[in-house]
Formats: sequence, structure tokens, C-alpha cells
Amino acid sequence: MKGYKYIVLAIALFSLYQCQSYKSVVHSNSITGMAKGIDFSSSPVVAAHESISKMRIEDGFDIQLVAAEPLVSTPVAMSFDASGRMWVVEMSGYMPDSMGRGEDKPNGKIVILEDKNHDGVADTRKVFLDSLVLPRSICLIEDGILVAEPPRLWYYKIKNDKPAGRTLVDAKFADEGNVEHQPNGLMRALDNWIYNAKDSKRFRKRGDKWIVEQTHFRGQWGITQDDYGRLYYNDNSTNLIGDFFSPGFGSGNKNLRGVAGYNERSVADNRVYPIRPTTGINRGYVPGMLDDSLRLKEFTAACGPVIYRGDLFGDAYKWNAFVAEPTGNLIKRDILTQDGFKIKGKQAYQNREFLASIDERFRPVSLYNGPDGALYVVDMYRGIIQHKTYVTPYLRNEFAKRNLSEPLGCGRIYKIVPKNKKTNLITIPNDPQQQVALLGNANGFVRDLTQQVMVDQKNGNAIPYLKAALKNHNNPFQVIHVMWTLEGVNALQTNEVLALLKDANWIVRAQALSVLPSVVNTSSYQFYAEALQQLIANDDQLAAPYIAYAANYIKPFNEKLSDALLVSLVKKYPNDNFVIDAVVSTLPYKEEVFKQSIAKELPDSNLRINKQLQRAINNFKSTQKNRDPELIAKLYPKGAALFLSSCQTCHASDGNGIKSLAPPLNKSEWVNGDKSKLISIVMFGLTGPIKVNGHVYESPEISADMPGIGHSEEISDEDIAQVLNFIRNSWQNDASKIDVKEVGAIRTKYKGREKAFTEEELNK
Repeated sequence: MKGYKYIVLAIALFSLYQCQSYKSVVHSNSITGMAKGIDFSSSPVVAAHESISKMRIEDGFDIQLVAAEPLVSTPVAMSFDASGRMWVVEMSGYMPDSMGRGEDKPNGKIVILEDKNHDGVADTRKVFLDSLVLPRSICLIEDGILVAEPPRLWYYKIKNDKPAGRTLVDAKFADEGNVEHQPNGLMRALDNWIYNAKDSKRFRKRGDKWIVEQTHFRGQWGITQDDYGRLYYNDNSTNLIGDFFSPGFGSGNKNLRGVAGYNERSVADNRVYPIRPTTGINRGYVPGMLDDSLRLKEFTAACGPVIYRGDLFGDAYKWNAFVAEPTGNLIKRDILTQDGFKIKGKQAYQNREFLASIDERFRPVSLYNGPDGALYVVDMYRGIIQHKTYVTPYLRNEFAKRNLSEPLGCGRIYKIVPKNKKTNLITIPNDPQQQVALLGNANGFVRDLTQQVMVDQKNGNAIPYLKAALKNHNNPFQVIHVMWTLEGVNALQTNEVLALLKDANWIVRAQALSVLPSVVNTSSYQFYAEALQQLIANDDQLAAPYIAYAANYIKPFNEKLSDALLVSLVKKYPNDNFVIDAVVSTLPYKEEVFKQSIAKELPDSNLRINKQLQRAINNFKSTQKNRDPELIAKLYPKGAALFLSSCQTCHASDGNGIKSLAPPLNKSEWVNGDKSKLISIVMFGLTGPIKVNGHVYESPEISADMPGIGHSEEISDEDIAQVLNFIRNSWQNDASKIDVKEVGAIRTKYKGREKAFTEEELNK
């Protein structure tokens, strides 16, 4: 670790002569047809002000430059502190060339950017940490910062903007997957837990200890929340995915694969509308990937989603989602609506985007709300965006044609604001009374940050102000954040939660139900059980799934009371998907006993409750037949390692696939059957739909495409043979061995092939 002065002296001579820094630029461009007559045969690096001039944004908005090289380089993620400074992750080592050579060099950094003269543009830079290998996300908390540097998650204490010792939080935070498929996000949610994309862990700091719990597996790159603490995410080919319920519930039963209300397609329409040809995508040669104008038709690199929660854009933009698509050089806007529990959305426009650019190097990878109500855009500004593991020969040729490999030292951060509207950067004061007032601010980001600061400070003088504000029925958002702040400082009392459970406003009741796991104890569980029974008696159907989830936390104190709540729910809502899945999620390895206990009153096997219980029972029995994973890993060590890095993140460690990503490998006829078909799929990829065990998997149930790994120079025929033998002998698969020569024969047979296979081709 090395400390840097405020202004960086140099990045690299080669990048400095092409990448330039500009102090302050404001521009908007809504010209239609701006791409007509432009030569796209080259993609030169242009300065930030010129790149802005190549963007087309929705009428009424401006794009403002906040930082550019040399002040920032290759940014991929950021976070604001209480003073409004930006802490930025620089992944400088990403894809140094088209082969990814040199990615293991420790040149990544965490830097602090500050706008000292308050003109809206960062003017100083401090390097907090350097010598990092591909850092990917950060989270400021208490007197330190979490830093994800694969495979580890570290907590660094901060003293005078310098690291003052570190603690290992998780040695295996990102030990699986390549750069495109490793955990990231580290987002502090409304419930005071830290959640991630491409991961099933959540984290919380209690004193000097870090608590790690399992939760739902979510997304790929980027994670965000709405005003009610529900999480949203996506994968590279999916617009937006989200949860209908609070994030901490529903993941406790491994026998229940997929829980209604989690990992739901929020926006099913994946169409995109670039304003330039986008031939530089990995499968640009595949029919249907590009339209007649050679422009990307559907998401292939969706990432960095954010629910806009600021107070600048106006009512039409409340509860809107924005999604980045770096390969299409655009940012999409989605409009979300709620019907009961279901959150669904649609694209804001047809045939156009909220923001799109004709600059191929404009690579928006992460989007954020800001303390001034603006929408912040992290632009990696790089030619190569596809990781080496999946780069096809076609794409390498595209890199070479337009010299996309260089330079490497660029990067920009922008913010989007309404035209002619003054922004006001809100910083978090230390006065507790002022802090409590900010918990009701119209800007959701300010509410979040204030809550986090108060939880971190644990100032006892703030508690009387918090408790007084808890009774403010005129501002439900303030009530919600006050409640979670009190929870975060261990000052939330039973009588307060019971009062909130009776609140006339549903969103307040929902938060009170969500906080129960933190407050139930030996002296309070009976009061909460009575309150939950009363909600059932009141026919509060909105509360019903939450009651099922909450009952699980009464179980350690009184299992009979917990079961009585569940029985009451299934008798009243035996076919409600959300209620039933919530009930079954609380019954790991007790499904059969529960099924027998309700058999007399609910004998119909076609009821949702009985179907889901039986599915969970069958899944458990099936899992018992699985082979010993450690034994298989010893037989095929290279295969086990390659499965971990390239396959598990989509197909799951148990081989049963992951909702919205990939179908099962366990007991799949494609895995256990014809060797040549399986080898072909893994080497060259597969384009869906595909039928597995009688079920047709297609988008949006799974991703439309599986990339091949046969073009990677780092993966040999022996490696491919090993990973195939690993999956053909894992779980309940029992197939014959694949020889290295058989892999080589397929490589020779399809020499020069770039496109992925379809099921129809393979069956021929």
C-alpha cells in the first residue's frame, strides 16, 4: 500500500497524450439521426467534452462531467461519503490487451475524489489504496471501508484518509468465477445488511465481529434498492430482475428451489436501441444479434442498475429504473408499477433510449443516485469490455480493426440533471436533530446515507429525537428510516414495533414485519405471535407472506406458536403462491411432518401447499443420492477448478441451475448423453431454447445464450475434458469418461467455427 498526494502526477505517458482532462463541461444533445453519415470504421479516443457531444439524451436533461482522466482511470464502482466525496474503484488491470495478458498485475486502486471549490466537478484525487489486483467493489461503514479484491473481502480502518490496518472478513468472497462472474456490489440496504450481486451472502458488522449469512443468489453486476428496501439486479442479457419482498427472507430452505417473489423478472422486454453500429460484441456474427443497421437488438451486457430515488427529475421519474448497457453504449430507462405484491415494468420508450452515444468507447458500467439528486454514471471508457474467457476470434478481429486495445488510462464519471435546474449537494451533519430531519428528506439517497451515518455513530443523544419521529404519521419514509436506525443502534423496543404493526399505512406495517427477526426474543415473542395472529384474523392478505417469514423467527422460542401461525395461513391461503412459498421456505427438512399435520384439513393434492411441500420432499430425497463432491474433485481437480470459475456461477454448485440464468446439469441428458454434443456446447456455446428432461428452457426463464470457452488460450483440451468428466460424474450423473483426444477431434472438426450451436444443429 502506497500513499499518494492530492493530484496524480502521471498515469502513463501513452494514455496521457490521448486522454485529456477537462474542468467543467455541460452539454445535452437530443438530435435525431445524429449517427447518419458518420464513418464508424474507427473508434478514436476522444476527450470527455467531445464524448459528451456524441451522446443523445432525453429532452430536458443535461450531461455534466464530474471527473475524467488523469483524475480517474478505469472506474468500475463508487460510493459517496457523508461529506459528498466520491470513493472510486479503479480496475486498471482489466484486459490489458485482447488476450488479457497482465491482468494479474497489482495496479488497481481505491481513490478519493473531492470537489473542493463546490463547482460540481472533482478537482482533487487521493489514492487511499493501491497495488490491488482487479478490485471490484467497496462499502464505507463505521470507521473503515470494505474492499473486494478477489478472492478476499477485506475491512480497512481509515485514519486521515489512509488505511490503518485491515481485517479479513471473508477469505472466499470471490473465489469462484472470472472477472465477469464474481460477487460485487457491497450495498448497504435499508435493513442494515450489506448485499451483493452474483452472490448468496450478506454481511453485517456487529462490534468488532462480522456476521455472514446466506441469502438468495442475485444478479451479475450491480445491485440497487427501492424506497422500501426491495432489491433489484440483472444479468448480462436481462433488463431488470427484482424481489417483491424484503431481502432477508425466504432463503432458508435449500429443498425449495425458487421462491415466489424473489428473482422475478421486473421488466421482460430486453430490446435495446443503440444509435451506432455495434459490431464489437462477442457474437456479432450470429444472425439475429444485430439488426439490418448492424446495431445490437437485445441486451448482451446489462449491468449496474439503479432505481432513481432523487428529488430532481420530477414525478414522472419516481420509481424508474435505469440500466447500463456498455456494449450498446447506452442507458435504458424503465418505468415500474406495483399490483399487490407484483412489481412489473415497461421500457419508457420504443425505438430510442434515455441516453445513447455514437462513441464506441463510452462504457457505462455502474449507475448511482447522488446526494444532490442527480443520476451518476461511471464510464469505464475503454475499447475492450468483454473478458478474455469468452472472447471469440470474431471479436478479436473487431478489436484489431478499430485498435480498441489501447489506451488503458481513461475513465469518466458523469452526472445527469434536468436542464436549468440547480443542484444542491447535501452533506450529513453531526447534529442528531438535523440528522433525524434528513431521515425524512425527499431524496432517498440522502435518507439512506443519513441512516448509515447514524447507525455508524451510535450516538445515544440521537435516540430521543428518533423515538419522537417514529410517531410522525405525516412522513412514512421518515418513519421507516427511523425504525431501521433504531434497529441499527439496538434501541428499537417491542411496544414501538407492535404499534407499527397496527399502522394504517401498509408500507409501514411491511417494514415492521421485516424488522421482527431483529427484535424477537424470549420476553417478546408471545406479543409478536399474538400480533401476527391478529393480522391473519383481520384478513390482511398483504401481510400474509411476511407473517409466514416472521413465524420462522418465533420458532426458536416456541415451535407450537410458530406452527400455529403457519397452519392458519395455509388454511386461509392454500393456493396463494407467495404465501405458500413463504411457508415452505421456513420448513427445511420438516416438510413431511408438516404435510402430515395438515393432511386431514387440506387433503387435496392439487393445492399449492401440498404440491410445494411434495416438491421439497422430492428434492431432499434426490439430493441424498448425490455423489460425494470432494471425491469427484479429487478425481478431476482441474475440472473442479474450471467448473468453479466458469460454470458454477450460472448452473449452481448443486448442478440444478439458477433461475433466470441456466438450466440444470444434474441428470441432464445433454450432460450424460452424446459426448460430441456436450463437447461442442462447452467449446462453442449454445443459443437457446433447449429442452432438458422434457422441459423447454428459454428466455426469460434462463439466459438466451451460454458462451463457449473453446476460444480461450488459457483453457486447454485437457482442461475441457476434465471439467466435462467432473460434471458427468457429479451429483447423480453417471456417464462414461471423455478423453482429451475426443475434445481435440471436435476442435479439429469445427476449426474456424465462431457461432454457438443451437439444439436443432446438435440434434442433426
